[in-house]
Amino acid sequence: MKVIETPIQVRYQETDMMGVVYHANYLVWFEIGRTAFIDGLGFKYSEIEKEGVVSPVIDAQVSFKKPVRYGDDVKVHTWVESYDGLRVSYGYAVMFENGETAVTGETKHVIVKKDNFRPVSIRKKFPDWHEAYLAAMEEEG
Repeated sequence: MKVIETPIQVRYQETDMMGVVYHANYLVWFEIGRTAFIDGLGFKYSEIEKEGVVSPVIDAQVSFKKPVRYGDDVKVHTWVESYDGLRVSYGYAVMFENGETAVTGETKHVIVKKDNFRPVSIRKKFPDWHEAYLAAMEEEG
């Protein structure tokens, strides 16, 4: 599968009173990774918004393995976990420079019409994007 690595430099304001990254910030980092992944496929999320559709998160899961602290350099590894033509799940791993895993997660999305939130088939509305997702899941690591 295709995996995109996005560097993250931990900022002081992302930490809590314990000196570790506040848990909600990982969802922001996942979004940064997801956007980089889509860019890596040759698409821009903003382009689908111009077509009157959006891609809300319908489920999110995060597992914390090791704390990330201010000053740490990490990378968000992002890939397509599953895709069925309508829904897409992205997988994530926040990794330290030494290869240790800090956080893992997954977000599930559906493409919907912006005005009424009715589902839109990626396969039909964005066939190039559909093919890119399929290819990304089959790509050799």
